[in-house]
Amino acid sequence: MRVTKAEVRRLRIPFEDGGAGEGLFPGTFKAADCVLLRLETDAGLVGWGEAFGHFCSESVAAMLERAVCPLLIGAEPEDPAAVTADLQRKLHLIGRYGVTTFAISAADIALWDLAAKAEAVSLAELIGGRRRGDLPAYASLVRYGDPALVAEKAAEAVGRGYPVLKLHEITLEAIRAGREGGGDVPLTVDVNCNWSAERVLDWAPALREIGLHWLEEPIFPPEDFATLARLRRETGIPLAAGENLCTAVQYRAMIAAGAVDFVQPSVTKSGGVTETLAARAAAEAAGLTVAQHSPYFGPGYLATLQILAAAEDEELFEYLYVERDRELYRGLPTPEGGRIAVPDGPGLGMEPDPEAMARLAAD
Repeated sequence: MRVTKAEVRRLRIPFEDGGAGEGLFPGTFKAADCVLLRLETDAGLVGWGEAFGHFCSESVAAMLERAVCPLLIGAEPEDPAAVTADLQRKLHLIGRYGVTTFAISAADIALWDLAAKAEAVSLAELIGGRRRGDLPAYASLVRYGDPALVAEKAAEAVGRGYPVLKLHEITLEAIRAGREGGGDVPLTVDVNCNWSAERVLDWAPALREIGLHWLEEPIFPPEDFATLARLRRETGIPLAAGENLCTAVQYRAMIAAGAVDFVQPSVTKSGGVTETLAARAAAEAAGLTVAQHSPYFGPGYLATLQILAAAEDEELFEYLYVERDRELYRGLPTPEGGRIAVPDGPGLGMEPDPEAMARLAAD
């Protein structure tokens, strides 16, 4: 079986979060930008992948179209890891990380989708066996910046049955508000690299009092593993990082530095299923906990569900806590009572709805 056609689609999935949509990205975050890759084979199978595209979808799509897609024509998807390794070698002069790896991630996910479909099994079954049909999901709230609104949304999510909450707040007042609204539910905070090491140390007593399940990416740059390791030792607060790392090379370096308690590979950023599995294996070998990063609603969402369905132990699925009026998939599983079902169809488990794709087209 060989790839005969590769097509790139840019989508925009609008959503409402109850806030202003400001603070996380350069512009207003009121829609999820998705870059999809469709691969077709001479056997008539179609595979779907997704590259990270928030606020960079045009660049990622261009990388796919100009650099990645030409290299995929004629590729044999039965061994996705081998094809992905070849893409990395041939594209390293363009850049090892960032947009290049986002594009390779889409290719890798689509190849794994094809490989599983060729065997008429789900991705979970192909990568180690489907161990569970549903997963606990935690509510990943956007940044609101308004303590009253943070408390309201945290309480709302707990009321809907979410067993864990994530905030993206960067002030102590807003984080305390999240704790008030969330009550005793485990609370995580993703700072998105907004603090200095000195601020982390200064605020550590208050953060310990609030009680965090983990503190995520507190400092810039995110790959300053030595400083993360020092903060982990000196604060006693569990640290998480990894959503902005690419390929298992960076994950192994972070783990070797003793920088974190929770390792967070992102399937649409890190290099796809192949690099995510390698990062997970490194974390598990070191006795660390994996916490997949997954604020997506396309193939990356489904690939994450499949990976977690095959995991040795039950893990949390990150669900971006927003309301969407349009879905890319008919019947896309979403959390109910704090748990989410894993599709059991071949490959990623579901196929995009052509009508929805036409409505959501960003071009």
